[in-house]
Amino acid sequence: MKFIIGKKLDMTQVFHEDGTVIPVTRIQAGPCTVTKVNTLERDGVESIQVGFGTQKVFRLAKPQKGHLKGISVDGNNNETVRHLHNFKNDSDLKRGDVFTVNIFEKGEKVQVTGNSKGRGFQGVVKRHGFHGSLASHGHKDQLRMPGSIGAGGVQHVFKGTRMAGHMGDAQITVKNLEIVEIKPEDNEIWVKGAVPGARNGLLYIFTTEGNVVLQVEEVPVEETVESIDATETKVEENKEETK
Repeated sequence: MKFIIGKKLDMTQVFHEDGTVIPVTRIQAGPCTVTKVNTLERDGVESIQVGFGTQKVFRLAKPQKGHLKGISVDGNNNETVRHLHNFKNDSDLKRGDVFTVNIFEKGEKVQVTGNSKGRGFQGVVKRHGFHGSLASHGHKDQLRMPGSIGAGGVQHVFKGTRMAGHMGDAQITVKNLEIVEIKPEDNEIWVKGAVPGARNGLLYIFTTEGNVVLQVEEVPVEETVESIDATETKVEENKEETK
């Protein structure tokens, strides 16, 4: 299972090779830091807790400071991760490991989970798509009313009857979203179509296939040789000075 935490930026469009326009959503994803590895014996569940975002350490409560001790952002000990989320553990990750959008590939299908936009208290027309009543023949002030809600035989309102109420701000998962573009330099991932939530809303991007593999930066051999030569020359200069 591959996963990453991000936030929704905005929507734009890209042109396909055949000239068609593809709507995409820009998501700033990662870098994410592993903050805890939960085990079945100790925590009752096997999962990995991942952190995303930044916040000042002095804003944390004492228990949070202890939980995130040693977890810094870009080597800055005054900042730590802001958002935490648990994912299924099937990768060889350890506390402190950092991964970016490079774990995904272009053309891969992912699932995106987020909270939809909150609409507040809404009526049945907007909330459930009711058509409303007629505009004449005794329907005064009843155009957007829900109508009768009671049943004739049982004499009570059934549970789950569609009525007016709070709309939106619910967790929604959109599946089979194709990755159109990955930009590691900007920590951005572009997926085809729309994702739930408003701008800057928190998103969880994951796929059930594959594992999170950390990319190790390879040091060029030439630079290593040059650094060795430089150190040898400094040692020789120091010996001459001492003589």
